[in-house]
Amino acid sequence: MAVITKYVVVRQGVELDRIFLVKKEADAYDKMLDAADALADYIKKAGLEIGLADTTIDAIAVFLAQNGPEVTRILKGLKPAKPAAAEALEGDAPDHVPPKPAPKKKAAPAQPKSNR
Repeated sequence: MAVITKYVVVRQGVELDRIFLVKKEADAYDKMLDAADALADYIKKAGLEIGLADTTIDAIAVFLAQNGPEVTRILKGLKPAKPAAAEALEGDAPDHVPPKPAPKKKAAPAQPKSNR
């Protein structure tokens, strides 16, 4: 008989459907949900929910929290990486493209030695 430890995230007294086998993954998911809750509250308090259902605001907040690193890049003015869905649509592209080698720097010309 095998013993398996499972981790379940509980929010407001309700067990969520996701079950984790690694505690670190469950903690990361719980942290992401905390960020999503904070984002949803921020949007609602800012008065931006006009015409949006709470479920829509919650879905947007979860999306932003799940994609935090890319959202941060965008807010810093950097170009975001391609979404995984866009990469899958390319089809013929290889799974891995090796990086191009950096161009070699030319050595500075040697300075003539003075005979003092």
